[in-house]
Amino acid sequence: MYSYRSSLKSDTSDELINTYLLRPIAGFIVWGLYNTPITPNQVTIVSIIAGFASAFFYKKGSPDAFIIAGLLVTLKDVLDSADGQLARARGQYSRIGRFLDSIGDFAVDVAIFGAIGWALFQASGNSWMLVMALLGLAGITFRVSYHVFYHVSFLHLQKQYRNNRMSEEVREEDRTRGGLELVLQRIFQIIYGWQDRLIFRVDRWSRNESWRRERPVRMERKAQETDTGVTTESQAWYSDIVALRTSGLLGFGTELFLLMVCSVFNELEFYLYLNLFLMNGILVFCIFYRRIVVAAKIQKSVE
Repeated sequence: MYSYRSSLKSDTSDELINTYLLRPIAGFIVWGLYNTPITPNQVTIVSIIAGFASAFFYKKGSPDAFIIAGLLVTLKDVLDSADGQLARARGQYSRIGRFLDSIGDFAVDVAIFGAIGWALFQASGNSWMLVMALLGLAGITFRVSYHVFYHVSFLHLQKQYRNNRMSEEVREEDRTRGGLELVLQRIFQIIYGWQDRLIFRVDRWSRNESWRRERPVRMERKAQETDTGVTTESQAWYSDIVALRTSGLLGFGTELFLLMVCSVFNELEFYLYLNLFLMNGILVFCIFYRRIVVAAKIQKSVE
């Protein structure tokens, strides 16, 4: 029997806009799909199609097309929530789905920001719009990965997210399984592997620890530290409520909702400035809040 609560991850580490708006809407979709043969991966594919349709309308460049594009962005985001919620509600987890979802997100982002940049360039003749769109794509990609890192780290420590790994490096067991899952995993690594390594180093810097060359796969140990009794520091580090709530502003739900609002009001150039300055400002605040405030609290607790 369908249970909305069983379809959620965590209200603590999830984005506020997901908790109070997008996931409840997605919950109605999941309720309607729960007893059908439609799979979470099929919902993911429809979500990706909605994202590419949004890019198509952005490229048209008219105010009416921007409104449609913005609404399609939100539809894509709601369906992006629904696929995972459906999988959790049914216990129908899939690593193929995990990789398909993330690869699809990146492909859609490339299409959307390329279309926005092109539309603004065509309207203004200003090549700076293309540069802004490229920087916007790079910014949203890294910011969302930053949010996901702390979101997933918290879920692992709470033992709520064991199906997927903290680091998706290809292992011998993956090579043995082979097939589509391995192909998608390799593509995922090309897109996100460097981000995982960079965010891991940002995390270590934020913790005010010494720089050490460690393979990203060691992030997996953070999910086990509370089990092994090494310290309670990681639990405190990844469970800080203010830090989680603030980095939650950098997730796809918030980022794409902001894009939708600016699209409806035909303010895409303004959106790119918000993307570059406001959202990156929040990212910088998150990093330094952890380094200055959270790290100090943990250090004081162990002295």
